[in-house]
Amino acid sequence: MTETAPEHPRESLPLDSTAQLLTRITSQLGTQLSLVSLNGTRRPMHRIRRTAPTLVAVAHGSRDPRALRTVLELLERVRELRPGLDVRLGHIELNEPLLPDTLDGIGRGDAVLVPLLLGRGHHVRHDLPLAASAASHLRTRVAAPLGPHPLLVEALYERLVEAGWRDGDGTSRHAAVVLAAAGSRDPDSDVDARRTADMLSDRLGGVPVVPAYASAASPTVPAALRALAARGRHRTAVASYFTAPGRFATVSAAAAPGIAAAPLGAHPAMARLLLHRYDQAVAGTAPAHDAWTHPRLLASA
Repeated sequence: MTETAPEHPRESLPLDSTAQLLTRITSQLGTQLSLVSLNGTRRPMHRIRRTAPTLVAVAHGSRDPRALRTVLELLERVRELRPGLDVRLGHIELNEPLLPDTLDGIGRGDAVLVPLLLGRGHHVRHDLPLAASAASHLRTRVAAPLGPHPLLVEALYERLVEAGWRDGDGTSRHAAVVLAAAGSRDPDSDVDARRTADMLSDRLGGVPVVPAYASAASPTVPAALRALAARGRHRTAVASYFTAPGRFATVSAAAAPGIAAAPLGAHPAMARLLLHRYDQAVAGTAPAHDAWTHPRLLASA
């Protein structure tokens, strides 16, 4: 049944409608005022937990107990940089929580999966999109891997300095660095590692930096060190291109004849980069070769 509009709508406005309007205005004003502290500074917007997509950091997982502790420390740094953001952790394997369990625990809403991986490879191209697709209750997006990126290079440089590298080492014709990475059968992973090696070489003032791998690709770290020594590069250091401690990082460091840097870990640059990849995914501004977006989002775009 259709109601007929009154001839004089202004006169028929009931008093309680006006009161309800004033109540809503007062409520909205109170919400805005609650964001301002007594000294006039703006408080963190706790509403971000309800409106911003959940950040799901995806770690590979390791049997080394130091790996989980390191990742948890990194995520605490992320939370300090972005108060109120819902930040969660999921593992591909070996550690809990596993990624599917983390996604199941979010409930309905939006989530961005940020891989704590340093280049393109099978996990980023296949495993993460499949896990995101299986979480049908969520609208998901998979961010780009952390590398290559200048922030990673800065973290690599500072880890080398912490291990004993000095800028004067770069002036020696006998100096070189091996960038020890996990390795992948995906050729783009090697491309990414070489880009990082070139950037680190520039940061070190032109010192040769050779990428080498702990598995699935060549050269191995010992082979790269032998090749450098054969060319007269006897003052070599190993830069650990790993997010956290683990078997590959330990084996790579053990091969170093001298300086062996620690993994990137909870370096402040890593926390900033993690949020940068998250923001890129939310805004849809990731570089073309870095954008692996959930198929359902592509279909609805």
